[in-house]
Amino acid sequence: MADDGSTAAHGRPWADLPRELAVHMRPHLDEVADDMIEEIRTRVREYDRPGDGAYSGTLRLAVERVLHYFVDRVADPGHEAGPVTDFFRAIGRGEAGEGRSLDAMQTAMRVGGVVAWRRLAEGAAHLGVSSRTLGAVGEAMMMFQDELAAAAAEGYAQARAAVAGEMQRRRKRLVDLLFADPSATLEAIADLAAAAHWPVPRTVAAVALGRHGKDARQPAFPPDILADLERRTPSLIIPDPDGPGRAKLVDRALSGSLAVVGPTVPVTEAARSFQWARKTLGLVERGVIEADGVVRSVEHMSTLILFQDEDLIVSLARLRLAPLAHLRAGQQDRLAETLLAWLQSGRNANEVAMRLHVHPQTVRYRLRQLEELFGDQLLDPDLRFDLEIVLRARALLADGSGGPVLPAAREAVGDAAEVVTFRR
Repeated sequence: MADDGSTAAHGRPWADLPRELAVHMRPHLDEVADDMIEEIRTRVREYDRPGDGAYSGTLRLAVERVLHYFVDRVADPGHEAGPVTDFFRAIGRGEAGEGRSLDAMQTAMRVGGVVAWRRLAEGAAHLGVSSRTLGAVGEAMMMFQDELAAAAAEGYAQARAAVAGEMQRRRKRLVDLLFADPSATLEAIADLAAAAHWPVPRTVAAVALGRHGKDARQPAFPPDILADLERRTPSLIIPDPDGPGRAKLVDRALSGSLAVVGPTVPVTEAARSFQWARKTLGLVERGVIEADGVVRSVEHMSTLILFQDEDLIVSLARLRLAPLAHLRAGQQDRLAETLLAWLQSGRNANEVAMRLHVHPQTVRYRLRQLEELFGDQLLDPDLRFDLEIVLRARALLADGSGGPVLPAAREAVGDAAEVVTFRR
C-alpha cells in the first residue's frame, strides 16, 4: 500500500488501537465469520454456491484469514502482512484464470467489511470503547480492505498478463505456420488455431506493413486479426477479408499505416497471399506503386507481373529499345513517351497529342523519327507488345525512387553513347 505521509509512517491508525481490544475480539471471530459468510452469500450471487464444497471452503478460509490477521495486527501493529496479502494475490490470479472480473470479490469484501464493522460497533458499546478508538478501528478496517483489494488486483493483473503473453506466443506460432513453405495442412492449422482461440476461416488475406519509427504508435487491430509486428516484414492475417463490411473495417484498422493487403486465398495458401503483399510493398517503398491509403495487390497485378523478374525486363528492354541507345537522354525520354502513348491509343496520332498535351504536328514529327529508328518492327504485333511491356516498366520507374539501369544496347556507338535507362 502506498505511504500517505506522516500518519502511515508512524503506523497509524493501528498504533492508536488499544492492544487489549484484540483480547476481546478473539472469542467472537468464529461468530463474525459465520455472519460475514451468510451475508456475502445472500448479497453476492456469485458466492452463493451451497453445493460447491471447494468454493465454500475457499470463501471460509479467506474470511477467517482476514479476521485473524486483523486481530493479530491490532495486538501487534508491526505484524507481518505478507501471508494474507499473498493469499489475496492468489485469489486475484484464480479469478483471472476462471475468466471472471474482480467485481464480485470486491463487492464481497465491502459486504463482509460492513458486517464486521457492525459487530465491532456492537461490542464496543458494551466495552465502553471511546468514539476516538472506534474511529481508529474503522479507519484501520478501510486501510486493510484497500491493502487486500490492491493485492488481489495485482495478482489478477499478473495472471491476465501471463495469459495474454501465452496467447500472443501461440498466435505468433500460428502466423509462422500459415506463412510456412510448403503450406501446412488444414488439420495442423486447425489444431494450433484452437489453442490460439482463433476460429479457422474459409479464406484469408495477408497484410505486409511498412516499419514504423521507434516513437510511432503501434496500430490496434480487431481481435480476429492475427498480428506479428516483430517479423522482418511486420505482418497481419485477416480472416474472411471479402465478407460484408470487412474492407471498411480493414481500412479503419490500417489507417495511418503503410499497409499492403495481399489477394484473398484459401487459409492453407496464406503464404502465397503474403508473398504478393510483400512484393507489392517493395514496389510501394520504391515509388513504383503509389500509396494512397491501404494498397491492395489485386489492383496492381499487371505491375507485379512486370516486375516479377526485373533482370528479364532489363534484357528485353536492351533488345527492343536498342534503336534509342545512341540518342541523348532527353530525346530518349520524349520518343519513349510518345511511342508508349501511340501503342496505348491504338496508334492514333491525335489521341497521342491529347494524352501528351502537345501539338499534333509535334507528335507526327516524333512518329516519323520513330519509324526511321524502328522501321518494320512497328508493324509486327508481337514486337509492339514487347515494346509496350518495356516502355510501361520504364514509365513506372520514371517517377519512382530508382530502378534497374538499362546499359547501352550497341557496343559500337563509341564513348559518347547515351544509355537508355528505366529512370529519367
